[in-house]
Amino acid sequence: MNSDSDLQIAGDLLEVQHLLQPARQHPATVAEFAGLARTLAADRARWAPLVQYDATSRWYHRLRTGPGYEVWLLSWVPGQGTGPHDHGRSSGLLTVLAGELTERSGSGSRTLVPGTQRVFAPGYVHEVANDTIEPAVSLHIYYPGLTEMPMHAAQCAPAAENAVSA
Repeated sequence: MNSDSDLQIAGDLLEVQHLLQPARQHPATVAEFAGLARTLAADRARWAPLVQYDATSRWYHRLRTGPGYEVWLLSWVPGQGTGPHDHGRSSGLLTVLAGELTERSGSGSRTLVPGTQRVFAPGYVHEVANDTIEPAVSLHIYYPGLTEMPMHAAQCAPAAENAVSA
């Protein structure tokens, strides 16, 4: 009996190593960056001791770099926020690690709780703020690494809309 299945023709896929794709050392897709963020978020022992809170400005710490990307850890005390901005030519992924943040954009307002991930492309205008009475911590991945953060005068829409937790 003839079969058109490459697996049957080749035999056991694990026996033909030359057909297997090598594992990537660094993320290259949105899904891989989201996975990196989830992995780092789960490693609380690595990031929690680094967190500091500053009442005068948002605190940030570069946690990791890779080919073309950066990972930042940020803390937010109550009332701190970014103001409307974009990230220049960088795409990004924001993951809330602790506390609660609010993201406002032209499409509405979202409450971001721990585990929530937001992905954005270059030119996406939003603002992020801690509107609660408890501090918050977030993880941000930028690709390529963040080189500019243009501020925008226009206020982002305050309409209510919830993000889906990852």
